[in-house]
Amino acid sequence: MADAAASGSTDQQAVVLQDLQFSYPGCDAFLKGIDLQLPKGSRTLLIGANGAGKTTLLQLIAGKYMVGRDKIRVLGQSPFYAMDLTCSGQLSYLGTSWRKDVAFAGYGVPLQGDITAGKMIFGVEGVDPERRRQLVRLLDIDLYQRMTTMSDGQRRRVQICMGLLKPYDVLLMDEITVDMDVLGRMDLLDFFRQECEQRGATIVYATHIFDGLEGWISHVAYLEDGGLVHGGPRSILPQLGPGKKLLHVVEEWLRQERDGRRAKAATAATAAASCSAEQQPLASVVPSRTPLMPNKHLAFFR
Repeated sequence: MADAAASGSTDQQAVVLQDLQFSYPGCDAFLKGIDLQLPKGSRTLLIGANGAGKTTLLQLIAGKYMVGRDKIRVLGQSPFYAMDLTCSGQLSYLGTSWRKDVAFAGYGVPLQGDITAGKMIFGVEGVDPERRRQLVRLLDIDLYQRMTTMSDGQRRRVQICMGLLKPYDVLLMDEITVDMDVLGRMDLLDFFRQECEQRGATIVYATHIFDGLEGWISHVAYLEDGGLVHGGPRSILPQLGPGKKLLHVVEEWLRQERDGRRAKAATAATAAASCSAEQQPLASVVPSRTPLMPNKHLAFFR
């Protein structure tokens, strides 16, 4: 897979990002010049500090926001414009946010309604019965249990099952195992490995939980302040060489980023204090700005 990524052959790539930039309305650039190629069959770990842009990047790849046609290519198509990618199930996105309804294959089913898990799972048409049985067994779902009596972790298993019922070519996951126990999570990772190795599926997985990922990942993408700092096949990243623990490497990256951010903030605060001291004599003639009317609301910043 590393050779495929290095060759840059378009037909071998499942996901291609080219100078991707994105900003929310009224804000500065949030994602900045991201270039990344992920070959078919790869398993990519998307990592970064809170607010680094992981969820936004996954949503962009999923076609939920509009960018230039040549900035994101999934299976050779622009996901925002090629609706058939998501409608056909070739491109699938499983996110963290709980929704009141599950819009799947034309059905709207209350996630916490008074209905059994089996009614939800078997209510989806056009599904391979063997795949459905495999997922129900894998996720240890009690088909007769009602959704209103389930814990968050149990409801999460039902949601994951419904999201995986139809085979995908590219799967984007945003912290989907956060509510699951260790056994369920490890079994699910094994299933995803089989999907990649046997069907050639491509997975991009954003998570802060690294248990079981040591030998699972083939590629890494580390975001820092909206930019891609470390990205590509694991085999070509010297920090993840033999004997290096994934958790320790990511911890080091995060600490370096945090220390750099704190150093910049301290420098800026010192400069601001110096500037304020120089302008202090003008305070009597220049009215001070009321603290209740800031130039920009803090909600604009991450």
